Amino acid sequence: MRSYGQYCPIARGAEIFAERWTPLIIRNLYLGCESFGEILEGAPGLSRTLLSQRLKQLERLGIVASAPKPDGRGNRYALTAAGHELFKVCVSLGEWGAAWLEIAPEHLDPFVALWSMCNMLRRDRLPDRRVVIRFEFTGRRRPERYWLLIERGETEICKTYPGLDEDLYITAEAEAFVKWHAGQQQWAAAVRDHRIQLHGPAWLVRAFPTWNARSAFAHITPVSRTTASPAA
Repeated sequence: MRSYGQYCPIARGAEIFAERWTPLIIRNLYLGCESFGEILEGAPGLSRTLLSQRLKQLERLGIVASAPKPDGRGNRYALTAAGHELFKVCVSLGEWGAAWLEIAPEHLDPFVALWSMCNMLRRDRLPDRRVVIRFEFTGRRRPERYWLLIERGETEICKTYPGLDEDLYITAEAEAFVKWHAGQQQWAAAVRDHRIQLHGPAWLVRAFPTWNARSAFAHITPVSRTTASPAA
């Protein structure tokens, strides 16, 4: 961590918060990730080595606390009071990003949207039985396939066939799925235009979109660059 060498609180805070991957690590911890693997899964592209460095740094600064797991395999991580306060900066940054930055092609990773959706499912609406859903995402350099397992309110995303019967099969354009979760695409319109297609029992086809709590920033209307004007 390099210092700006300034007493300014913005400069001192940026020395910590503006480190690459740090905001995403804080976000993942706030969303309930506790283990090293869970934090890593929600940050595709982050290496294990760098995550280890960042967690040690955040612990040293009193932003993250860790404790050994009961089984002795690794640690559990959680935000401290300072970490929860720092998450408010994440929220402000997210609100600004949702309003002022467009979702570009390089942002259309469907796995991230699926992972985010799993962390914000409306668990009171999930079925009592186990459900296995296969996703096929198109519109990327190559098609991507994932399986979502839901059982007793718990979820798991598999990148390889889990060996279980599939209850629902969803094919979707990555852009449509990501923007639906982000609040910039209506489900009914995407289905009508065949950008998202569902194959399975009627009750499950109807129920699936109701499980998604959507992004915490889905309520924010993007500001058009053509209508944005200088502040008075």
